[in-house]
Amino acid sequence: MRYLAGLIMVLILTGCGDKAQETHYNGAALLEKKCGICHNLKMPPDTYEDEKAPPMMAVVFHLKDFMKIKDNEDKAKKFIPFIQDYTLEPSREKSYCDEASLDAYGLMPSQKGNVTEDELKAIAEYIFTFYDQEKYLKEMQEKAAFYALPKGEQLVRKSGCLNCHDIQKAKVGPSFAMIANKGAEEIIDVIQNGSQGKWEGFHNMLMPAFKNKFTQDELRILQEWIHTLGTKDKASP
Repeated sequence: MRYLAGLIMVLILTGCGDKAQETHYNGAALLEKKCGICHNLKMPPDTYEDEKAPPMMAVVFHLKDFMKIKDNEDKAKKFIPFIQDYTLEPSREKSYCDEASLDAYGLMPSQKGNVTEDELKAIAEYIFTFYDQEKYLKEMQEKAAFYALPKGEQLVRKSGCLNCHDIQKAKVGPSFAMIANKGAEEIIDVIQNGSQGKWEGFHNMLMPAFKNKFTQDELRILQEWIHTLGTKDKASP
């Protein structure tokens, strides 16, 4: 009897789980499917002529600012209900857009029949989190800092070279400041073809070949940048 009761409970819970799974919507996938036809979804967005609708990042940032969204409570009480209501029953009176933008893009057509309230809730949850102003500002600052670096250092950082090398200190392999004492063609040859045992203290370390990773121009940029890091007086043999 206990076994039967337990089995019934398992079946009930399993059924509930399936139902919950059926009603669970993937916000990112829904955004792409339901909104990506008209809205640019990238952050930051691409720029192009003849946009059908404003970029989604601009929409979300604008709504958060004008609706004075501060926290998750405001998200639940203001942001999500607005997305659900406006998408299904849009009007100029409800819109937070300025008149010029409304005239330029036109009023969004009702999506009734194309998307459900549950799907809109999932979409609103996702865009609220993904299009985050603080995260965006931080990313822009990091990008600005990266592009302010010398081109050689940019290549080193984005290509994973710092996993084994440091700029100034020995790591798994010698530092770039140490390598700066080598000749230009030797540096390029090692990057292209790899090496082992060329540095005292690193004899067991294998430098793999990166022949197909960099173009000839990039190899020259790397070599020239490395040579700016040290002099024959400072470099280790």
